[in-house]
Amino acid sequence: MLYTVIAVVIAVMVVAILVRAVRVVRQQQVGVVERLGKFRRTLEPGPHLLVPVIDTVRYTLDMREAVVPFPPQGVITEDNLMVSIDSVIYFQVIDPVRAAYEAQNYIQAIEQLTMTTLRNIIGGLDLEQTLTSREEINQKLRAVLDEATGKWGIKVNRVELRSIEPPATIRDAMEKGARAERDKRAAILTAEGQRQSQILSASGDREASILRAQGDREAAVLRAQADRQAAMLRAEGEAQAITTTFSAIHAGKPSQSLLAYQYLRMLPNLAQGESNKVWIIPSELNDALKGLGTMAGAALGKGGEDEDESGEFTAPHPVDVFAEIEAQKKLDEASSAASVQQAIAEAEALEGRRAARLATERANELTVGQVPEAPDAEVADAPAETEPR
Repeated sequence: MLYTVIAVVIAVMVVAILVRAVRVVRQQQVGVVERLGKFRRTLEPGPHLLVPVIDTVRYTLDMREAVVPFPPQGVITEDNLMVSIDSVIYFQVIDPVRAAYEAQNYIQAIEQLTMTTLRNIIGGLDLEQTLTSREEINQKLRAVLDEATGKWGIKVNRVELRSIEPPATIRDAMEKGARAERDKRAAILTAEGQRQSQILSASGDREASILRAQGDREAAVLRAQADRQAAMLRAEGEAQAITTTFSAIHAGKPSQSLLAYQYLRMLPNLAQGESNKVWIIPSELNDALKGLGTMAGAALGKGGEDEDESGEFTAPHPVDVFAEIEAQKKLDEASSAASVQQAIAEAEALEGRRAARLATERANELTVGQVPEAPDAEVADAPAETEPR
């Protein structure tokens, strides 16, 4: 029984020693092996057999790129303003032995180095430069960290500032300034739009005024032409009326007594004006009265013997001027038509004589064989064509 227990214990110890002697390293990881407290070797990914109790895997390092965010840090700018900066660092272990033995805690060391470097960089910039120079800050911070962490076996690939938070009062002032700037730009754009609108409106009004002036000028020209034509037609009408009246008067052969009577009838019309205060009697009134008196004495002396001649004036027959014009027009048209017909008849007769002459010459040429003479002589003897009038 005792031997059995001892055998089982020995078997368990052998199994435990074998389990501790076999180590499996995962992909993208490296194991640092120490033998009796001293660095022995590194283990690549895969299974490995160690010396039990003597060899020990002290560190297992991840060779992948790591992302480490750091909490916000208060930094004072050059113009004595406190800003809170939140950063993140991308780094990778390239030498596991140095990473294991050169730095006690390389992540904490990187964090502290990042804080001190940020204070140095931001301390030389004012708030506006800090807010607008993120890329420059990232490059400076990456250069300092990469140089410092190189001896630790760590490669800093990238540094990013996630946020830069100024104080609340500064944010309010910045928001007000940004709002004022936006309002100013909006006002400028509104004013520019109004200016463009006024320019376009003025241009449209100017073009409309030009077109309206051109239209008014053309209308005035057309109106002047129409007025001129109307005045010409009116003058022609008045001239024709005066001519017709003058012809009618001369055709009627009025006597001296009729003219004197008409003259006396027109005298009251001269005094009907509202502005006439004094009525001046013309000198021709005496001659008219003298003529009337002479005619009246002659009528009394004859004693009614020639009552028909001197007692009543016989009006001449009315003359129809338009009828005479129409008749004259018809006579002119008839004369023109007759002239045209006469010219046509003479042209046809001359053409007939020419045709007969040509036929006779052809007949003579066929019978006698002589070349006919040119018909210029007889044509010259023929009467010339009369042109229509």
